[in-house]
Amino acid sequence: MTKRIQEIKQNDNIDFIIVNAENAAQGMGLTQDQFKRILAQDVNVVTMGNHTWGKKDIFNFIDHPQIIRPANYTKGVLGKGYNIFESKNKKIAVINLIGRVEMNILSENPFVVAKEIIDKIKSEVDIIIIDFHAEATAEKIAMANYLDGEATMIFGTHTHVQTADEKIMPKGTGYITDIGMTGPKDSVIGMEIEVSIKRMVTSMPERYKIAQGDAQFNGIIFDIDEETNKIQNISRISM
Repeated sequence: MTKRIQEIKQNDNIDFIIVNAENAAQGMGLTQDQFKRILAQDVNVVTMGNHTWGKKDIFNFIDHPQIIRPANYTKGVLGKGYNIFESKNKKIAVINLIGRVEMNILSENPFVVAKEIIDKIKSEVDIIIIDFHAEATAEKIAMANYLDGEATMIFGTHTHVQTADEKIMPKGTGYITDIGMTGPKDSVIGMEIEVSIKRMVTSMPERYKIAQGDAQFNGIIFDIDEETNKIQNISRISM
């Protein structure tokens, strides 16, 4: 990942980088050492998801200003669901949300929470970015339509498979259902193939193992017009 981020940043003149890292620690959670290594690659924001609390180490740095957990977790949970950053004289709000369809996570309604946050901050910021960590394609697409023209861009995470539906919505919001996965290429969404098949065939518990071998790097580039703060181009990354 280190090499690829630097290549992309230089070749595509990237100003602001967001990394979803909720699976960074052996497929579940994030450790403080990994968090520091990610930030060392000029990453501006780290977002999370349903495995936010996968490693107890997270409680040592969850209040760091550059890490965001889903905003619609139950009120009172540690950490923050959004934050405002600055880049090239622009104020950029990054919001993390988690879906409720087939996620098995107790959370508040992401649509309601997203709208409340946007209404609160829209007069303070130039750009609003949402990482919607959700299982259901329909839930992500519904969110894109619901917030079209209010969020600058919405990208989906969690399903690990990059979708080919990047587009600029009718009212200007940039969107893609899932940006894909950075991890083992020959795998079942990052996990060892044989172990995953055994779980599916036998329905018996089997400890997942991270697959070995060549890796893939997935992501998305949103190009924003500096005058209008509107999306003017979207490019998928798949290496």
